[in-house]
Amino acid sequence: MRRLINDPYEVVEEMLQGYVKVHQDYVKLLDHDKRVIVTTNPVPGKVGVIIGGGSGHEPLFLGYVGKNFADAAVIGNINTSPSPEPCYNSVKAVDQGKGCIYLYGNYAGDVMNFDMGAEMAADDGIRVETVLVTDDVISSSNIDERRGIAGDLFVFKAAAAAAAKGLDLDAVVKAARKCNDNTRSMGVALSSSTIPVKGGTIFEMEDGDMEIGMGIHGEPGVRRGKIEPADKVVDEIMKYILADIELKEGDEVYALVNGLGGLPLMDQYILFNRVEEVLTEKGIKIHKGMVGNYATSMDMIGMGITLVKLDDELKELLDYPTDTPYLSIR
Repeated sequence: MRRLINDPYEVVEEMLQGYVKVHQDYVKLLDHDKRVIVTTNPVPGKVGVIIGGGSGHEPLFLGYVGKNFADAAVIGNINTSPSPEPCYNSVKAVDQGKGCIYLYGNYAGDVMNFDMGAEMAADDGIRVETVLVTDDVISSSNIDERRGIAGDLFVFKAAAAAAAKGLDLDAVVKAARKCNDNTRSMGVALSSSTIPVKGGTIFEMEDGDMEIGMGIHGEPGVRRGKIEPADKVVDEIMKYILADIELKEGDEVYALVNGLGGLPLMDQYILFNRVEEVLTEKGIKIHKGMVGNYATSMDMIGMGITLVKLDDELKELLDYPTDTPYLSIR
């Protein structure tokens, strides 16, 4: 394992301590719960936006707490849901009487523990609604059962912009669901990530192999084979995404090539070049393109492609100004 850490059982705590020291103008840890990051610049009178999940996907979750984005992020152990108590504590920290929304990827542990946090908040008279992100097209034929991957970013952003505009909780939920319904992703892995407490990889993959459709925790994809040229990989992934989302000539999209932690930016831009060519051939316009590590799997070598089908409402929400350590829109 080629990592620079101290105690493998303390990596999350030490990461969070370092993160808030770097980004103290944006965030702080709750005094009574060091697994909850909250904004240092709360906006009065709005719906509370809470995101979260397991560690290891940085900057996902903690990197998107800030102005006009998330008010809090709840952080679990590596690839593990946060427990119910910090989920509840996040609500108590950011609720301003307008209720809160939980936003996270559709994983069983997250669903169970965030739901328990919402029940605890309900006992205090605080309304909490949940929207699950289900953008990974290959994870299930049933959309409601799909897992959330890099599409998390866009669903979080849409909901947060609706809250920042002063909309009520029902409208914020509606915005999040609309964005989720119009977001599709799929990825490829060329290696496993490494887990500090294990001191090695999650699964075995031969050097020179790749797996199309693998999830960010190592969930099985659709096929494994030798690494192929970038354009061929993009074409295969785009075939699955475009078959699952209704796009026609003249439509506009947000398009993201998301690095999983170990793939060079050089490769990511080569991949995006082909994404743009495929969409242009179909008469689909990229409203905004994004390349970089937005939702990782620690040091996994790989990437994912995400498309968001836009209309005027989603375009306004996703373009809405925000300022966080890992995403700023002006």
